[in-house]
Amino acid sequence: MTSGTETDTAVQAEDFGALADGTPVRRWTLERDGVRVRILTYGAIVQSVEVPGRDGSRAPVAVGLPDVAGYEEFPGPYFGAVVGRYANRIGGASFVLDGRTHRLTANEGATHLHGGTRGFDKRVWDAVAVPGGVRMSLVSADGDEGYPGRLDFSVTYTLEPGGALVLDYRAVTDAPTVLNPTSHLYWNLAGADSGSALGQQLRIAAGHFTPVDGASVPTGEVAPVAGTRFDFRRTRAVGSGYDQNLVLEDGARGGDAVAAELYDAWSGRVLTVRTTEPGLQLYTADHFDGRPFGPCAGIALETQHFPDSPNRPEFPSTVLRPGEEFASRTVYAFSVR
Repeated sequence: MTSGTETDTAVQAEDFGALADGTPVRRWTLERDGVRVRILTYGAIVQSVEVPGRDGSRAPVAVGLPDVAGYEEFPGPYFGAVVGRYANRIGGASFVLDGRTHRLTANEGATHLHGGTRGFDKRVWDAVAVPGGVRMSLVSADGDEGYPGRLDFSVTYTLEPGGALVLDYRAVTDAPTVLNPTSHLYWNLAGADSGSALGQQLRIAAGHFTPVDGASVPTGEVAPVAGTRFDFRRTRAVGSGYDQNLVLEDGARGGDAVAAELYDAWSGRVLTVRTTEPGLQLYTADHFDGRPFGPCAGIALETQHFPDSPNRPEFPSTVLRPGEEFASRTVYAFSVR
């Protein structure tokens, strides 16, 4: 256990079992101002986030599993993992960069999803303590799942005053490539095991969305949310049936700007999302079938660039080149009302 006087964040690491092939997994625990976060070296998974409610009692609000075997048994939901190299979908599992076609692993029909068959979520990461938290890193080799260039990638988890969870992503490459990581956390502010989260109240500062085709790949259009079910500019109950990228307003990105807010009236818990990213994927996990969670047991608010951007020059670019550093930040802050 370490507790720095400069950060007031307690940081602890412990052994946490092993994968089926014997690879050991470690668990890191961060604690500050009533918030406790547990993170695994497998997939850089946020296993749990515990925060107090209106009555002062602390409960887990991020959907997670009790052991490593569970994450191996249920890989598809990507519970709490960092996904990459490319979060969301790349149509046709291919893209052209600088005149060269790169063919990726197709793991959702003809589509590439969340980095492929063995993306970042299925890797064991290196981990080292940093002031206020832990930095997890990995190397994605040239050709990994079809992506060009060696990528040196890290995500640093820290707790700010008040217990806000900060995710700082960094990456460099030795050849032109594309990159779009995200955290696949599922939130249920009433408690991770409390059932459906759909009655919780959501606001997203997004005036547009990217319509998709039958394969859930963007058509290239950027359409207004007004008059559609994707309009969350005013707080309302989440409802079901969402797997959609929303285009955050310019004023909702960076600094103290609020991209999204989720509220549970029963517990009083509030989650506020801040990000430097231009998009947010709202996913309500309707497909959960009771193994181990029922439908809509958590709400994913995935901060990201847009799906299929490598094939859509009209979208914000996800290209990373040698000599550049990729940097992205997302902050999850907690309060009560």
